[in-house]
Amino acid sequence: MSDSLNGRVALVTGASRGIGYACALALAKAGAHVIAVARTQGGLEALDDEIVKATGEHATLVPLDIKDGKGVDQLGGVIFQRWGRLDILVAAAGDLGLITPVAHIEPNTWDRAVAVNLTANYRLIRSMDPLLRASDAARAVFLTSGAAAAPRPFWGPYAVTKAGLEMLVGCYAEEVAHTPVRCALLNPGPMRTRMRAAAFPGEDPEDLTPPDAIAPLLLDLVRTDKDPPAGVVNFGR
Repeated sequence: MSDSLNGRVALVTGASRGIGYACALALAKAGAHVIAVARTQGGLEALDDEIVKATGEHATLVPLDIKDGKGVDQLGGVIFQRWGRLDILVAAAGDLGLITPVAHIEPNTWDRAVAVNLTANYRLIRSMDPLLRASDAARAVFLTSGAAAAPRPFWGPYAVTKAGLEMLVGCYAEEVAHTPVRCALLNPGPMRTRMRAAAFPGEDPEDLTPPDAIAPLLLDLVRTDKDPPAGVVNFGR
């Protein structure tokens, strides 16, 4: 187990499964104290079991729907009271919406994708910004997708919200350029996740990369001795 992040405080959303789970476990193995956020209590407890098994330490588990803006604000207050800073933010929670023509999108499907993929990340930035600025070398990593790069039929809610997220993070990155905060956009590409299975039900999951393969890249992005690269970082490229 590496101790490269020993003493760092890391918040991970979407931590109960998939890429968020893998990121949280990797950060804990590298020595960070992980604040794991997800809706699913059972998934968070399973993550904590793995963290304890690997490190002997517990994570801080936060059962929270990331759409709950007031809950995100309260979490920021708790982190301030306990640690006074946040060193690492990994925003991995996401919502696929539906693969369907734009004209067929139901308002509740659209609203949920906007709430999870875009608004929740704005609320995270708003609430965690003072804590990130209090760190000596904060790193904020947001998961994006190749769907944001160009129009793709039937991917409206997901593509639009990920494109919006990239612009949001880009604006924030410019605003904190002269602070200790550095931002990164990470495109994991096709991975063996529940969201991928929902988007491509005919795909053999064994042909896909498992989420834990992204750990080395994530740990490189949150290093304190160098800035993450500008633009979108694509896994495997």
